[in-house]
Amino acid sequence: MTEANAIEAATRRLSAALDALEAATERRREADRGDQTLAAQVQALGEDRSRMAADLDLQAARSRRLEATNREVASRLDAAIDTIKTVLDGHDH
Repeated sequence: MTEANAIEAATRRLSAALDALEAATERRREADRGDQTLAAQVQALGEDRSRMAADLDLQAARSRRLEATNREVASRLDAAIDTIKTVLDGHDH
């Protein structure tokens, strides 16, 4: 092999190695972009979960207040019904 042929072969190998390196670098960049996208999605899901948990807490507290109000109203209605029955029974005699 002549010196010119050896240099040409070495140049082709170097060019192929540089092409392979460039392709590997691009694949790594794409993977990094994918990782960043995934990380952003995970963060967004975490924020959504936090908002939904806070809303659930608010709704649970509201539900407890409504249940307490319902018990109070039912108690007052029972008392009013008893009073009305007592008044009506008093008029029947």
